[in-house]
Amino acid sequence: MPNPLLAPWTTPFALPPFAEIRDEQFGPAIEAGLEEARRAIAAIADNPEAPSFANTIEALELAEETLDRVAGVFYNLAGADSNAAREALQRELAPKMSAFSSEIVNNRSLFRRIETLWQGREALDLSPEQERVLMLYRRMFVRSGAELEGAEAEKLTAVKARLAVLGTTFSQNLLADERDWTMALAEEDLEGLPDFVIETARAAGAERGAGGPVVTLNRSLIVPFLQFSPRRELRRRAYEAWVARGANGNASDNRAVAAEILALRSERAQLLGYPDFASYKLETEMAKRPEAVRELLLRVWAPAKARAEADRAVLEAMMHRDGINGDLEPWDWRYYSEKRRAAEFDLDEAALKPYLPLERMIEAAFDCARRLFGLEFRPLDVPLYHPDVRAWEVTRGGRHMAVFLGDYFARSSKRSGAWCSTMRGQRKLGGEVRPIVVNVCNFAKGEPALLSWDDARTLFHEFGHALHQMLSDVTYGYISGTSVARDFVELPSQLYEHWLEVPEVLEAHARHWQTGAPMPPEMRERLLAASTYDQGFATVEFISSAMVDLAFHEGAPPADPMAKQAEVLEGLGMPKAIRMRHATPHFAHVFSGDGYSAGYYSYMWSEVMDADAFAAFEEAGGAFDPEMARKLERHVLSAGGSEEAEALYTAFRGRMPGVEALLRGRGLLLDAA
Repeated sequence: MPNPLLAPWTTPFALPPFAEIRDEQFGPAIEAGLEEARRAIAAIADNPEAPSFANTIEALELAEETLDRVAGVFYNLAGADSNAAREALQRELAPKMSAFSSEIVNNRSLFRRIETLWQGREALDLSPEQERVLMLYRRMFVRSGAELEGAEAEKLTAVKARLAVLGTTFSQNLLADERDWTMALAEEDLEGLPDFVIETARAAGAERGAGGPVVTLNRSLIVPFLQFSPRRELRRRAYEAWVARGANGNASDNRAVAAEILALRSERAQLLGYPDFASYKLETEMAKRPEAVRELLLRVWAPAKARAEADRAVLEAMMHRDGINGDLEPWDWRYYSEKRRAAEFDLDEAALKPYLPLERMIEAAFDCARRLFGLEFRPLDVPLYHPDVRAWEVTRGGRHMAVFLGDYFARSSKRSGAWCSTMRGQRKLGGEVRPIVVNVCNFAKGEPALLSWDDARTLFHEFGHALHQMLSDVTYGYISGTSVARDFVELPSQLYEHWLEVPEVLEAHARHWQTGAPMPPEMRERLLAASTYDQGFATVEFISSAMVDLAFHEGAPPADPMAKQAEVLEGLGMPKAIRMRHATPHFAHVFSGDGYSAGYYSYMWSEVMDADAFAAFEEAGGAFDPEMARKLERHVLSAGGSEEAEALYTAFRGRMPGVEALLRGRGLLLDAA
């Protein structure tokens, strides 16, 4: 029987033939893709003709088509719907894929062809996009060790292979801890919980065969439990389990894994001639230097900490009035903060959620994209990788733009968090290829699924990433979509969150799931008035994580990352009642791969721009100003990595922003004066 992963995909829009794919077919298909790619790379490297952009760079762009196609499916499933077979194959593939990557960059003949093109680029009559792609390929080869020889080249290859294995191990350990822990709730433990939390806990218990409601470590369940449960001891147990993920002294403990990753990253950077990994990593980002990152974070830290400490005093006084003496603890913060929010803004999340049904919020995200960019979304009835996943064709003026997949609900086979990925990226080389874009979230499933305000923001955030992929309009896949500097990649996603807060969007789409009635204007006004509520807490837990990440990668690697984490937090004067958003043993952004290593700050770096970018719409004529939307698409969303991020943002806005827009957006500006 032919392997459907290797046969032509005759499905609508050339979607993966999910109904025909079996787990045992992925390994052979990836091996076949690797062999095909090796042959193609060898043909390029050994080509007797003089190197040209077409026979070298463009040939490289197309050399891994089969591998990219199969891997795009496999790695999406490994994150969103894992099982034992997929986890085993992922562990097996980690060193193989790393070795293949090293084979390419260590191919001296291939690098000589690229170097020849680079040195003679002025005579090649390249377009600006081609010159950019050539520069990026050469830079990638150099930063991957192409100029190293002998023992140093072999050492770097070994280091990268080991890092690939460790990143996979870290991810799978974290998933195991999240999947295995539950806290059973007796009926009396449900007292004080809103119906939506009780329903989610019962559904989680049913999924795990627990015979009753449970709390799990999925954010969509544990956070509302911490917000609403009046049982302090249960909150403590749940919170401590949540923050202990990856640090339980069991087979999935990540502390030694993190230490080895940091040591190997440092070794990698020094082999390439950099003093430390942060210097290596930040060289190609907008920040450029660790000092610039630290300056931004500390500029925001002082007002954020001051706000958080003032809020702590208020919450602690509320706790004392409840007859609980002592200090406010981390498992108390969300509970009393929710009570304070309800009192000060008359906002009850249980009353708010019925106006934020998932279906309406999807429609809201789609409608904003229609009004801004002319996109239309048509549901597709096609086989997908899980019954919960949904698909839409995205068009504009009748032209096919993308296929969008939404995988919204939490399940034990899915890693935590939310993300956007592609099963196929956009390009024009070799014929027009439009993307298959995937948004993955972990919302609580219900009938209907009702979102919290944070959930709704997450949906808009990930859809902003999806737009970056859908609207991509470049020739070369190497620079398409989100292939931009890490501290620029969050701009479209964080910017899109602003449209959720536009009153006319809420008026049109925030409607009661039963009656269809719009959210009452006074509720909407209170919701928007509370937009900066508890931002001291949110900012402190984020910046502390970003500062620890930076410290891990600057200077010598710590032998004991947990001791280094404690040292950084002590130096910051971390408030006792707040913990890092991501403690080291479950800091997947940093340790599951290199993506956000020495780069977790990028969310805040991008926020400086997103606050300023949305202000451009408001200054120009409103949230749906057509000219600003055209400029945003042209200079940001469709441009991919075709220019440096600073140039793209400046082309859109006319200048780079200062930190004041971020401070104002978080309600911290007055404190920073």
